[in-house]
Amino acid sequence: MAFKNNKNRRAEEFLKIIPIGGLKEIGKNMTLLEYNGQIIIVDCGLSFPEDEMLGIDIVIPDFDYLIQNSEKIKGLIVTHGHEDHIGAIPYLLKELSVELYGTKLSLGLVSNKLKEHKLSCIANVIEAGQKFSIGDFEIEAVRATHSIADAVSYYIKTPAATVFHTGDFKIDFTPIDGDPMDLSRLADIGRKGVDIMLADSTNALRPGFTKSEQLVGETLDGIIREAESRIIIATFSSNVHRVQKIVELAVKYGRKVTVSGRSMENVVRLASELGYLNIPEGAYVDLKKAKNIPDKELVIITTGSQGEPMAALSRMANDEHRNVKLKKGDMVIFSSTPVPGNEKTVSGVVNTLYEKGVKVIYHDIADIHVSGHACQEELKIMHSLIKPKMFMPVHGEYRHLVKHSQIAEELGMKNENIFFLSNGDQLSVNKRGAKKFANVAKADDILVDGLGVGDVGNAVLKERKQLSEAGLMVIAVGFDPGTGYIFHGPEIITKGFVYVKENEKLLSETRDKALEIIEKTLMTNPRADVNAVSNALREQLRSFIFLKTKRSPIIIPVFIDYE
Repeated sequence: MAFKNNKNRRAEEFLKIIPIGGLKEIGKNMTLLEYNGQIIIVDCGLSFPEDEMLGIDIVIPDFDYLIQNSEKIKGLIVTHGHEDHIGAIPYLLKELSVELYGTKLSLGLVSNKLKEHKLSCIANVIEAGQKFSIGDFEIEAVRATHSIADAVSYYIKTPAATVFHTGDFKIDFTPIDGDPMDLSRLADIGRKGVDIMLADSTNALRPGFTKSEQLVGETLDGIIREAESRIIIATFSSNVHRVQKIVELAVKYGRKVTVSGRSMENVVRLASELGYLNIPEGAYVDLKKAKNIPDKELVIITTGSQGEPMAALSRMANDEHRNVKLKKGDMVIFSSTPVPGNEKTVSGVVNTLYEKGVKVIYHDIADIHVSGHACQEELKIMHSLIKPKMFMPVHGEYRHLVKHSQIAEELGMKNENIFFLSNGDQLSVNKRGAKKFANVAKADDILVDGLGVGDVGNAVLKERKQLSEAGLMVIAVGFDPGTGYIFHGPEIITKGFVYVKENEKLLSETRDKALEIIEKTLMTNPRADVNAVSNALREQLRSFIFLKTKRSPIIIPVFIDYE
């Protein structure tokens, strides 16, 4: 609901909601709540680079607004331990000192990441159902079900407005750990009154209900029961419930269990230490000793379900794994579905496995994966329980947010009470209504390339794209600026442009053209320096080469000093 004219408007208090990431995109989730000069952060995740982001490792949110308002920051609350919600925390802590709040497993996963970056911070463990305060924010963590254990939603109260943030969720009545989403508490919160709800939109386009994790267990039960070979199962390392089910089934059918892949090893160790994963004594075997176990008695749980080139399964498929050599008759199960953008790499690994005579089972063949996000009917249940006065869809691409908004309207919410924001916008909320302000905070994609954070921008990406498409040409030349005497070259060096041995004529013509350009430039302008010659070479050779090849390599003139 938009604000109406009010003479006392200036005296009103507002809760500011500022999404920095996670809107009109998948991943990089980060939302700021600001009230009375105090800020709390909800999640701080990363996303993975798009195809055109050549050489980029990960993408993180823009911390500019937080750095400018560092004295206001009171804490960061984590909904769950997936990379798109915690992956950028180490990069934030390199810029600012922030106190963390989250459940035991979530903070355990954060702790692992901080150790890799040689960082530490104050971390406060909270439990589902617990109420706590951060500054003027009164917060309650509400148990949620998702594709990772220990996920929570947050009910946040300030004198200005109350917010319910679902985090990622699905409504699974039969989760592996036996702790379904606390629907009765959600109903209680709805009766108390919620001014605005921020809700997961990932599966808003999918009708019906998301299938229960138990279905995957039933399918895997049948597969493992009938298998007579070694079984390798690729799944997300963070899906502790899935790993637990695989362990239980392996033990049930007399098989030992081992794991492969650094992230899988780390999560299994952490989840076991914290009590989220129970591996019976004697059931686990070290991967190095697994070769001594008969094939019919072994299950290997591995990373690589998304076809990642350096993940354990890809190395197995390419005969590059130190401890696991695949052979004809092995069974590989992809207990996952490809994340959008990963279809080609997953397909490549599947084809390589088939070429080895390995039996491959994946999502198109059997129900071996279910989503961790709510479909349309579950979203309707959430809206009906919380009964928010206003709604802001989050966590999804543009189409997901639009569909979730339509669902809210179908349930009776007025369009004027639904707020559609972009990253960097601000929604000022109180019990009377809300108003949107565009582009309040900087919310660019910050690209991480190796140790460099934010030092690669669009200009560099454009050059990398050009290099990947047309290659590089270096023109090495030496001349005396005083006399115009050319004492070296021009010498042509190319990389990724043409195969030199088969294009000697083209390179000879290019060399002659470069010499002509240099001589003409020096003749028409006796005072021409290296900058003038460089510009002439770039501009005129670009046209010449495109005319000959229909390609546009990056052209770099290099000048040798005259002594």
